[in-house]
Order: sequence, then structure tokens, then C-alpha cells
Amino acid sequence: MLPAIVIEKPPRLVRAIKLLSTEATADEAAILADELSGITAMVAEKFTNDRTAEGIQRAQLLTVGGLSLGLEHLVESEDDLDALDVLIEEGAEYVFQAGFRLIRELAALPEDSLIGEYDNDPVYSQRRLKELFVDICTADPGESWSGYERYLGQVEQRKGVQAIVRAAQWLRRHHYEGPINDPDLNAEGVIALAIIFAVEGGARITARAGQKEFERFVKAVRKNQPDFETGWAELMARIPDAHKAIIAERIDTYRTHCTVLQNIGTKASLKQLFAELENYAGSELEADYP
Repeated sequence: MLPAIVIEKPPRLVRAIKLLSTEATADEAAILADELSGITAMVAEKFTNDRTAEGIQRAQLLTVGGLSLGLEHLVESEDDLDALDVLIEEGAEYVFQAGFRLIRELAALPEDSLIGEYDNDPVYSQRRLKELFVDICTADPGESWSGYERYLGQVEQRKGVQAIVRAAQWLRRHHYEGPINDPDLNAEGVIALAIIFAVEGGARITARAGQKEFERFVKAVRKNQPDFETGWAELMARIPDAHKAIIAERIDTYRTHCTVLQNIGTKASLKQLFAELENYAGSELEADYP
């Protein structure tokens, strides 16, 4: 069995700097070195302990990663000479800011579909930004670095979460009793309630419910035996195009895997059904009984 081929991929900044001796003038190299020193000092002051050798070393690793992230974003080709040209022509500060801007935009995207009031807290937001910067942009010049690939993966994942959150926020704004403005949001819970209650008739959107409303719903479904598909079609007709894919995907899942809907037509007790509903709606259920 042949050994696996390991392809080393040093940080983009390192690959570009290796070309300095043959592709840049002495003045260009000196200017770039000065810029890199300035950026490292700034990173040490803002993100590490700049009074220790360890802090400076960590700052160097973050500088390498931040600039490499910026280069990967700015340079369309895989040619490292193109990366060096950007460094020299635009300046290292410009490249670093481009990389850091990517981290800042990533930090602004929701990490999961549970949103709390603290998510908008400036102190928490700053801590989250710093953690992302350290996680993605720590790059050892002598080792392979996959920060850009991990950044792209997190962007895709978080945009998926953002789509879920925005769909839930739309449902909240159109709740049949009026908009729900609670800063805490269980996005999956909101979507679950809307889809489950829609089987009674999707023209009325339910984004939050308590036990009394659920009991009424169960009794109505058992008495009238509505067609679930008709209710879901009515709900989908109200959903904006931007959110249809998320709601349709959840409907498809709940159609075959939702125990509340599977058991609602049986002799299952209201207590059992409500306990099962809690598994889907979580904190979006109101405790309206003492």
C-alpha cells in the first residue's frame, strides 16, 4: 500500500515573502518589513500580552494568519507572485484589514439558532470576535495552514444558521396574536410551532403557544381531522420566497418524523403530547398554567 501524499501548504504570506529576494527591490522589501513589524506591534497590543515574549510570538502568528487570510481573499489566482504584487502595491496594512474584515463579518453571523439577549452585548461581541480571530488566524510560518478553508466552511455553516434565524424572525413578526419581540429566540422552536399548528389550517401563523392553546389545537384536530398537506400548502403560500426553502425542508422532515403529529390522532394523552411538543418548541412554549 502506497503512503498517502501529504501536500504542504504554508500560509500565503510566507509563500509570497519567499519571492522577495528575486522579485522585489531592496526598498520594497524594507517597506514591507517595516509594515509587518507595525502590524505585529498593533496585534500584540490589542490581542495578546505585548509585555511578554510569548505575547509577541502569538502576535506574529496572528499577523501571519491575518495577512494570509487577506491575501487568499484578495488574490484570485494561486500564483504567489500575484500575492506579492498585492502586498507591495496595496500595502500590508490594506491586506491585513481585508483579512480582519472577513473575521469581523463572520463574527456578526449567528453561530447557532439559539439567540439570546447577550448575543448583542458589546462585550460578548468583542470576545467572540477575538476568539474567532485567534482560532482562524493563528498561523505558524513553518507549518501548513488551513485557516482560509476553515473560514469558508464557517461562513457557509453560519449563513445556513442565519437563514433559519431569519425565517423564524419572519414567523414571529406574523404571529396571529401580533409580533413577538422577545430578544431570546429559539429559531428551530418557532419554526416547529408554525409547522405543527399549520396542520389545522396554515392561514393563521402560530409562532408561540402555551398549554391552553395546544389543548385547543389538539381537540380541534381530533374533531375535524384536517388534511395536513392542505394546511402546509396554505402556510407555504404565505411564506416569502427567501424563507420557503427552510420551511419546506422542515415540513418534509416533520411529515415523517414528528411524534406530535404522529400521535395526535391516537389516544395519547394531552400531557404526553405536550411533553413531546417541548422537544420541538423548547423555550418558545409559554408556561400559562401554574
